[in-house]
Amino acid sequence: QVQLVESGGGLQQPGGSLTLSCAASGFTFSDYAMGWFRRAPGKAREFVAAIAWSGGMTYYAHSVKGRFTIARDNAKSTVYLQMNDLKPEDTAVYYCAAHLKGNQYSDNDALYDFWGRGTQVTISS
Repeated sequence: QVQLVESGGGLQQPGGSLTLSCAASGFTFSDYAMGWFRRAPGKAREFVAAIAWSGGMTYYAHSVKGRFTIARDNAKSTVYLQMNDLKPEDTAVYYCAAHLKGNQYSDNDALYDFWGRGTQVTISS
């Protein structure tokens, strides 16, 4: 069955770094754009970053551009989110998602076919 399993979340101090991983199975990973979304307490789910299904082009929300990096390893069917200079407002549950033949501008969560369960990221001093 289709699975997307996030890992790497946890507690960090402001200014710290975390790397999230999302391991995919049950579908042809290399045919899908991969995205990261997050949901903060009391807020709607928002787009964070995406990487196209082919070519490696990336796109970021303004709030994370320059701090976060999305990458994929098709051989491992895994997508990563490297998060640097973390801020309290980054606190959220982070989800990975897959969009068939999506480009890097896949920032609408309605476009995505599969979703993980999420991993908690908490930034606090």
